Amino acid sequence: MTYTALARKWRPKSFAEMSGQEHVLKALGNALDSGRVHHAFLFTGTRGVGKTTVARIFAKCLNCEQGVTAQPCGECASCREIDTGRFLDLIEVDAASRTKVDDTRELLENVQYAPTRGRYKVYLIDEVHMLSTHSFNALLKTLEEPPPHVKFLLATTDPQKLPVTVLSRCLQFNLKRLTTGLITARLAHILEAEGIDSEAGALRLLATAADGSLRDALSLLDQLLAYGNGHAREEEAVAMLGTVNRAHVVEIAELLAAQDAAGLVRHAQQLEQWAPDYAQLLDELNSLMARVAVLQVVPDAAADEDGYAPELLDRLKGQMAAEDLQLYYQIGLLGRRDLHLVSDPRVGFVMTLIRMLAFRPQGLGHGPAPTAMAAPASQAGSAAPTPRASAPPQANPAAVAAALPAAVPAASLATLTPENWGSLAQRLELSGLARQLASNCAYTGRQDALLRFALDPRHQAIRSKSQEDKLAQALSRYFGETVRIEIEVSTPPADTPAVAQARRADEQLGAARAGLDRDPTVLALKERFGATLHPESVRVTGPGADEG
Repeated sequence: MTYTALARKWRPKSFAEMSGQEHVLKALGNALDSGRVHHAFLFTGTRGVGKTTVARIFAKCLNCEQGVTAQPCGECASCREIDTGRFLDLIEVDAASRTKVDDTRELLENVQYAPTRGRYKVYLIDEVHMLSTHSFNALLKTLEEPPPHVKFLLATTDPQKLPVTVLSRCLQFNLKRLTTGLITARLAHILEAEGIDSEAGALRLLATAADGSLRDALSLLDQLLAYGNGHAREEEAVAMLGTVNRAHVVEIAELLAAQDAAGLVRHAQQLEQWAPDYAQLLDELNSLMARVAVLQVVPDAAADEDGYAPELLDRLKGQMAAEDLQLYYQIGLLGRRDLHLVSDPRVGFVMTLIRMLAFRPQGLGHGPAPTAMAAPASQAGSAAPTPRASAPPQANPAAVAAALPAAVPAASLATLTPENWGSLAQRLELSGLARQLASNCAYTGRQDALLRFALDPRHQAIRSKSQEDKLAQALSRYFGETVRIEIEVSTPPADTPAVAQARRADEQLGAARAGLDRDPTVLALKERFGATLHPESVRVTGPGADEG
């Protein structure tokens, strides 16, 4: 007895049987009905979303004996042969196994010949991104100007690897990942048609595990039917997929709502006997938190495809504060992200749950304190409560304002002189070229809010409009008023900050060398061992040295 896999048995034979992808089907249907059919189509998308299925149905539409239409009859010889893979004028190629240029040339040798029996000769090239560069070059000319009886249908999961010359010659259609609801509905329809009883929870688990791929969902359904001896029950689905029953996720959420840290730790330890995927557990918990948060903001929001009972969601919505939910969700995301960093994922999972209760928003007047974190009642009279066990006192805004230091008044432009420009330039909020520009300018005077500077001609290369603007902005912030600057490239009348700094550094270095020459230890080394002091090796370091 021959068994046909569900993914093959239930492959759609017309656009009407497709699940989702309406944006692609509408465009193809309009093109077929109007007769404006391009010669090359590219279908992209992740695995199992219907790329080759759409291509085969499209080939059937082109070659149906009833005429080119978006609704092929499915009864004529051409339609039946395409369904069974025996139609001579539909040439299907797996590019992953035929990557060489010789394979492509052999494929294109018969392009110029008319179809054997159909209206069009259709080339369906799957995983086209696997072709070599030479293969693409061999295909390019034919793809650009094919004979009128030839259509190219290309499919790929990785369109980024296709040359732009190929992309520009095709109509591109991106097939989307299917939603969990669509996949669940399709699985339910198939099982009903097959006469197999199923549980909604099992189908939802399969749809979630398929990650947007209907073909993967059907393969998992085949596996579940084999595992469950012809039944699709949630218990078998949980065991087969290695997931943890959602009742545990609900239990964790309720313990969080009750602020029961001890209960959370105990429950997390009990989960270890099922060897769960803790990352998936956090994903499920975050999904539940997000659903409850949405219901708090929009009570009449449409039901998600999550399978949680409305009564449970209503209960959690009333037990959890909005601030708590936001905190739980954020900590859950961070814990999920960092779970791979710990040697034992269970420890990371437990710590994530504990953090959800340890870092509560302050000042919330609802909900009990975490039971495992409150001080024992026996210690209430003998010791002061710890900061974690009692809310911090609310600060008086007036007292806080009085305790803040008074704002430092902005300096006056009148205080700026050529003598103090060097020290002021070092205090400006500047970096990079703007700081160098200020250091190599000498202040020459001002007229109201216009400050004039002389730039050392040796450094005029660092001058630019953007750097001047940065210097003017820094001066405006320093003086607390809008300042304009005017820079003239000329010999500065006084030392620039950079020159003054270099001079101080030379003086310090000279003093250091002179001090070493008089140092008793150095003199003793010279006298006893004939040592020589190399002046160029002396460096001035430490807090007292100027920055060079």
